Amino acid sequence: MSTDQITNIDINTLKNILEASLLAAGQPLSMLQISALFSETERPSNDEIHQALELLSEECENRGIELVEVASGWRLQIRQTMHLWISRMWTEKPQRYSRALLETLALIAYRQPITRGEIEDVRGVSVSSSIIRTMQERDWIRVIGHRDVPGKPALLGTTRAFLDYFNLKSLDDLPNLAEIQEMVNLEPELDLEGVEREKLRQKKEDETAALKAVKAEDSTPLEDKPKEDKTEVEATTETIADSVEPGPINNE
Repeated sequence: MSTDQITNIDINTLKNILEASLLAAGQPLSMLQISALFSETERPSNDEIHQALELLSEECENRGIELVEVASGWRLQIRQTMHLWISRMWTEKPQRYSRALLETLALIAYRQPITRGEIEDVRGVSVSSSIIRTMQERDWIRVIGHRDVPGKPALLGTTRAFLDYFNLKSLDDLPNLAEIQEMVNLEPELDLEGVEREKLRQKKEDETAALKAVKAEDSTPLEDKPKEDKTEVEATTETIADSVEPGPINNE
């Protein structure tokens, strides 16, 4: 077989190879890693790889998966609109992040390199060590240097893993700060897991159940209905409603 015959890989075959490789990898693959899949005699050019990736992306448009380019390379992933159903496959609850953690992460992302003290100056409160540790364990942030001032405080910055997690190709893909409201008004966006919405929903359900119980009691035939003071029923209903008031948000 001649060299020309070996190097001429059909575009559809190349697309299938890339799809299978991305599914098997379970993580983003860079152009260098994709090129390494092929021997020297059969390796396609970068243009051919890009062409195959574009073809694969087009074929995924009406499917439950999508091809995205993030900081570390190309990745096949579940389409975001499918998460509601896919999440039901796992019984464990998704990770919840506090407002304090998200505010701290946002400051690092937009103002990096930044020190812990500078973050505290902006937020007006101290930064918990557990917050920094959590972000480092998730490989979202890292120490990229030290400020040349007394104490040599560490300078914090984001990582490729941070960009990959939030489906960003680079920091330039972050929303423009002019488009973001003040942090004090970001509560609905920061409540990623809908904690407060869940509390309000539960409160409404409990209040409805209590109201139905009272109505059912009122509809009981008079001869079967025990004597009960009306004020006692009202007090009981108010007690139930008060007991399900949502707790305050943890604003560290």
